[in-house]
Amino acid sequence: MPDSENSPAPVRVNAAIRKSLELGNVAVLATVIEAPTDLGAKLFIEKTGETVGDLGNADLNEAVAKFALKFLETRDDAHTFHSSDFAPTLAYKAQIRILFERIQPEPRIVIFGAGHVGAALAKLASFAGYRVTLIDDRAEFVTRERFPEPLVELGPAESWATAAANSIGNGHGISVAIVTRGHAEDEECLRAVLNTTPDYVGLIGSKRRTNIVLDRLRLAGVAEEKLNWVRAPIGLDIGAVTPEEVAVAILAEIVAERRGGTGTPMSSFRRSK
Repeated sequence: MPDSENSPAPVRVNAAIRKSLELGNVAVLATVIEAPTDLGAKLFIEKTGETVGDLGNADLNEAVAKFALKFLETRDDAHTFHSSDFAPTLAYKAQIRILFERIQPEPRIVIFGAGHVGAALAKLASFAGYRVTLIDDRAEFVTRERFPEPLVELGPAESWATAAANSIGNGHGISVAIVTRGHAEDEECLRAVLNTTPDYVGLIGSKRRTNIVLDRLRLAGVAEEKLNWVRAPIGLDIGAVTPEEVAVAILAEIVAERRGGTGTPMSSFRRSK
């Protein structure tokens, strides 16, 4: 087997990366980019702390694996660190630099509801490089004639619960926007989504409308912690009116959540002086 323990380290690392991405996990790949020996050696570190590969030194492997878990807490996709940053006691610290790279699934947005806002959001998110899954219980609303964009996957939904489970999976790297056509659909859809664990969940509607949905789920026994996690109403307050503007507000909040942004104007630092 190419990914067995007897395979060469690079083969095992590549197999581990493929498996991690297939499972939707988040991990770190550490590569030696400056050292007297073992240049190019790689260590793959799972979020659980498990490792695959070898950097050529057991102490270095251990130090890098511990630091990789701290790196995952940041928003960086890649960063180079000197060994003195994460392993100051290593005897040969002055000669080692490691590239840490975040390994994670491509960002995805699952949109429930293919009406005006859902359609606008699907097209905008696709343009921004997100892989989009657009789901509606009206098959005529999710056709290739309406959505020719290759990054948009279309899914007619016979059941919101089934659609949520199949499209969200373990939720890693996935943002969910619930923009269906009515209270009943919103409630059913949100109930199904809250049985999964995406990185972001947002529900469209006014404060009154979203509170009605949340109150119904609260009375049905959904945990308050889960309800507080929902972004409702969805999106940043930019005064959006048209479906396209609402889509911008939604995508802006999703990007801010993913990248660690605050949503404040970039010029606010100057105005506060």
